[in-house]
Amino acid sequence: MAVPLNQAFGVGAYVVKQHMAGRKRYPLVLMLEPLFRCNLACNGCGKIDYPAEILGQRLSLAQCLEAVDECGAPVVAIAGGEPLLHKEMPQIVEQILARGKFIYLCTNALLLEKQLDKFKPHKNFAWDVHLDGDQEMHDHAVSQSGVYTRAIAAIKAAKARGFRVCINTTLFDGAKAERVAAFMDDVTKIGIDGVMISPGYAYERAPDQAHFLNRGKTKELFRDIFRRGKGRGWKFNQSSLFLDFLAGNQRYTCTPWGKPTRNVFGWQRPCYLLGEGYAKTFTELMATTDWDKYGTGNYEKCADCMVHSGYEATAVMDAVKRPWKIAAVALRGPRTEGPMAPEIPLDGQRPADFVFSRHVQQMMDQLKHKPAPVRDLTGAAD
Repeated sequence: MAVPLNQAFGVGAYVVKQHMAGRKRYPLVLMLEPLFRCNLACNGCGKIDYPAEILGQRLSLAQCLEAVDECGAPVVAIAGGEPLLHKEMPQIVEQILARGKFIYLCTNALLLEKQLDKFKPHKNFAWDVHLDGDQEMHDHAVSQSGVYTRAIAAIKAAKARGFRVCINTTLFDGAKAERVAAFMDDVTKIGIDGVMISPGYAYERAPDQAHFLNRGKTKELFRDIFRRGKGRGWKFNQSSLFLDFLAGNQRYTCTPWGKPTRNVFGWQRPCYLLGEGYAKTFTELMATTDWDKYGTGNYEKCADCMVHSGYEATAVMDAVKRPWKIAAVALRGPRTEGPMAPEIPLDGQRPADFVFSRHVQQMMDQLKHKPAPVRDLTGAAD
């Protein structure tokens, strides 16, 4: 595994502290989305089709720090949109690091080389470059040619400056294990510090709805990938138990509160992938969200989800409770043969409720009637 020891110990100590305090629900990673605007228009993305007025909104430095302090999670993943389009991003990173947090700054890397001078290497900071396979796979995924080549160049430039660089890889229906394995070999050769890999989630507003993996295909694909990866030195910046879950060997339920999201709408409920309501504060999010309504087996939209934003927290908490379990998986790797863990039945799930347009209209109404400076859905000034 490629999770740094200082991060593993820091997060582990945090989890133990929560258990000793008797807290049933607590965050592990803050998903901070300071903006939705992006310089790509990927077919599988559910973030880019907002009206221009919403795409123009930003969380300020003060709002970002308020979210970090209020949430208290030890890890902050700064996502988007494209975070490097935010003019205050260097200050946001600097101030979050000063609070002792671990940061993963997600980026498509198109602006990375130009902005490297604005950031400093730090033991708690990593670039998290989106790279969804080899050149053909990635350029197809982002709906633009040449992006893979620019991302690889930016990764090499960041590594040469002493930065820690990880890759965030999302796989879709049609991905071939042999190609993914060859891609993993390639990024291993250039010295990548770790790969976060996951199946894609079928955002209801993504332009392409035809190429998301169901759970059965996900498990078979990852078994085939991991089977090919034995002894090849691949580094995954994820829990061994989450990888074992992807291979069908763990029967985990989702932990949607493990990675709460703060964006320009507010605190998004229930999770990073589903925006079905927003709270003004993190405390309100945790106290008023009906968590039992969501997750595979509970809700139609969650039926095929196996994404790290929902299940990594489950795996981490399981590892802290049963360290011998993760040790066994870490030594042998994910099991790629034999029966899979029983699947969660779907016969009791409630039907999907499509509420996205309602929240967009609410934001548009607020922007229409509020004078500058614009405000987000919670009423906080930008």
